[in-house]
Amino acid sequence: MIRKMLINAEDAEESRVAIVADGILEEFDIETCHKEQNKSNIYKGVVVKVEAGLQAAFVEYGGKRAGFLPLGEVHPTCYADPDLAKRGGRVRIHDVLKRNQELLVQVVKDEIGTKGAALSTYISLPGRYLVLMPGVDATRVSRKIEDEAQRRQLKEIVAQLAPPPGTGVIIRTAGLDRTKQELQRDMAYLLKLWETILA
Repeated sequence: MIRKMLINAEDAEESRVAIVADGILEEFDIETCHKEQNKSNIYKGVVVKVEAGLQAAFVEYGGKRAGFLPLGEVHPTCYADPDLAKRGGRVRIHDVLKRNQELLVQVVKDEIGTKGAALSTYISLPGRYLVLMPGVDATRVSRKIEDEAQRRQLKEIVAQLAPPPGTGVIIRTAGLDRTKQELQRDMAYLLKLWETILA
């Protein structure tokens, strides 16, 4: 697979970045000097409104308008009633979140026009070779690594690194052919970053 990053920064007011794999556009971002991108940023937010009809909440996180947090993006550790997650069954947004409740949110999609940003409480911290997912108990390998033997070997290496319980890890394509020490350094950096964010 041939991957290319194409950057157009000719105009001082705007930069465009495209990621192309085998001639097919995978990702496209535009950044202007007038508009700051918040995608992937993590904020301490406050629930300002819980909408039963939408099964979502609006969260004030410091953007121009409140962000949109759907029920499916609320991690069980954020539930106002911690026992609700243990009971199972169908949960509703007004049982899960309460007005003025504080929670950590990550911007999934930036604000567009009159729409607020799309938010999630499922945090993911990308590193060089790994992606750390606090609160998720799983080790995954990038879908772009298709060889089963390589996938198995990478999962074994991550198991040896022993991420803390309740911490998920995704091995990125860049993690292929990296030493255990390189992956260990990346994980240590991401765990330290997560501690700093929590603090």
